Amino acid sequence: MILAGDVGGTNTRLAGFEPGPDGLALAVERTYPSRHFASLDEIVAAFVADQGLAVEHACIGVAGPVRDGRCATTNLPWRLDERSLAARLGLRHATLINDLEATAFGVPLLAAGDLAVLQEGAPGAAGNAAIAAAGTGLGEAGLFWDGARHHPFATEGGHTDFAPRDDEQVELLRFLRGELGRVSWERVVSGPGLVNILRFLRDTGRAVEESELAGAMAAGDPAAAIAGAAQAGRSPLAARALGLFVRLYGAEAGDLALKVMATGGVYLGGGIPPKILPALADGFLPAFRDKGRMRPLMEAMPVRVILDPRVALLGAARCAALRGAGTE
Repeated sequence: MILAGDVGGTNTRLAGFEPGPDGLALAVERTYPSRHFASLDEIVAAFVADQGLAVEHACIGVAGPVRDGRCATTNLPWRLDERSLAARLGLRHATLINDLEATAFGVPLLAAGDLAVLQEGAPGAAGNAAIAAAGTGLGEAGLFWDGARHHPFATEGGHTDFAPRDDEQVELLRFLRGELGRVSWERVVSGPGLVNILRFLRDTGRAVEESELAGAMAAGDPAAAIAGAAQAGRSPLAARALGLFVRLYGAEAGDLALKVMATGGVYLGGGIPPKILPALADGFLPAFRDKGRMRPLMEAMPVRVILDPRVALLGAARCAALRGAGTE
């Protein structure tokens, strides 16, 4: 049995997979609210005990930089260590990897129905690939193409400096810099980033916040309220905020694609893209392609949205299987 995990700032997903001749078969899966627990070890121990699993190998994807098997998570007050996890559970092998690296391991397992195509790209496109995932934060990863297969690698590209492209975005940078000091891409391309964009538009007098939108934001997930109001046509302010969010997402995904020469494709992951597909179809690609002399290169890159919410779990299980077998 393989234990796979996907640790995010909001939820931690754990699953048990059984390797077989036809690949990995999902045996059990549970989702836990991350902030309700003091540590990942606490969640994993409860999951294994509750399900009565006999686990040999584990791989956990975590939102944060992993170094020497350890990670201080970016959006949670946790410190993780693959050695202590293996010792606590009595495992033969445990691995911590970045959550976007886990997603990258899962990409080859996706079927056509697990993806929504924003741009077909050039016929037979091949080469390196990139993933930009917007959710609680902004995660980014690459897949190096060696001529026969892809090799996932993690980055912390979401924490690079936000680069505005027009006067309004310059004002957005100034607005956030006054609050935060340094402004990274994650501060504008993420769930909290969408809220930051709306506050900027509202507080600088560019649009008026409707009482219905304010109530919905206060009552639940504010980013989800903004996206929902925008797509339902209930709020001009939310629509403007979502439109700017999508343009910024396209610009940063395009920059990532250039940096890793992602001729094999760009994948949009995380919880947000599947929920805003119509908005992505309208505004993402113009910003993605707007790279001056590199525009033809950008137009040749396939761009797809990952629809399967289990992709990081699948990737973590695949990573565990490969490393447990000594083939990765």
